[in-house]
Amino acid sequence: MTLDEIQIRRLVEEKAAALRARDPKAMVAGYGPDAVVFNLAPPLRQPGDARDPGPIEQWLSTFEGPMDAEVRDLTVAVAGDVAFCTSLNRLTATPRGRTESFDLWHRVTLGLRRLDGRWQIVHEHESVPFEMDGSFQASISLAP
Repeated sequence: MTLDEIQIRRLVEEKAAALRARDPKAMVAGYGPDAVVFNLAPPLRQPGDARDPGPIEQWLSTFEGPMDAEVRDLTVAVAGDVAFCTSLNRLTATPRGRTESFDLWHRVTLGLRRLDGRWQIVHEHESVPFEMDGSFQASISLAP
């Protein structure tokens, strides 16, 4: 494993650890300027600066108690100052006002660039598959 791959893996794991710690500033620390984010929550593309912890603080406030995050099957490809990685990620959380948590596996693709000597996320895409049976419902019960 190259030093670049190690640094990128560390960045991905730090992002997951920040979510477990419910630390919005640490959750956005890995984003580069003008990062494009397509995450699970509407709208189709997240507006504004991905490095702003405000929207993450608001999102975290919709959950009670501890949160858990897992990154599985992480692959990293590096070419010069550009890299991308894919993984299957698990989020476990309890929505505010509910007594039971949910457990959601989803797909994540990150595009990274080495900017000012460090790897930064410049593109993030999260998704869940949906049923192709005409119902178009999200397939949120899937697990690896």
